[in-house]
Amino acid sequence: MDIRELPEVPGAHVIVPRTWPDPRGTFFESLRTDLMGEVLGRPFEVRQINYSTSRRNTLRGVHGVLIPPGQAKYVTCVRGALRDMVVDLRVGSPTFGNSASTLLTPENGVAVHISEGLGHGFLALTDDTCISYALSTGHVPGTQFEIDPLDPELALPWGFEEPPLLSAKDAGAPSLRTALERDILPHWPGPELHHGKRRHP
Repeated sequence: MDIRELPEVPGAHVIVPRTWPDPRGTFFESLRTDLMGEVLGRPFEVRQINYSTSRRNTLRGVHGVLIPPGQAKYVTCVRGALRDMVVDLRVGSPTFGNSASTLLTPENGVAVHISEGLGHGFLALTDDTCISYALSTGHVPGTQFEIDPLDPELALPWGFEEPPLLSAKDAGAPSLRTALERDILPHWPGPELHHGKRRHP
């Protein structure tokens, strides 16, 4: 299992598994919390697992969770194909506004780890695409935030060829500039936030 931090968005990692094929099919390890803990320098504990299915050209995101409570995600594609997008929304981060995209399919087995405070979204590339989220914290109502995934200031490289299908909530999400004005984004650096402190840029 190869775990690499994305240079565009520190705190996000791409995990490429080693695959063992045989006449029956293939086998690979999708998640090793011990290896993730070694890379992160702290335990990665799974508290909740979610799945969602989407039609082709569905765009979900950009979503995040405030700190506290914070929520790290470990994302895999169970069926279909998706273009995963991680966005640095940590105010004061040296890479604030940067993004990184990764193709996830069941065949390539690639996963993405998203640290607390980062934004996440994806574009479904096939019908009946199914994504799995292994989460470090359970759902806490009222702690989620959304950013307009089509915000020209972010200019995220979704790669769609026709207008994507969005939920009403995502279509009405604030722009990055508006979110900054409302002070609704997590603040950098992350570790301090777990002790209730916030540092402005």
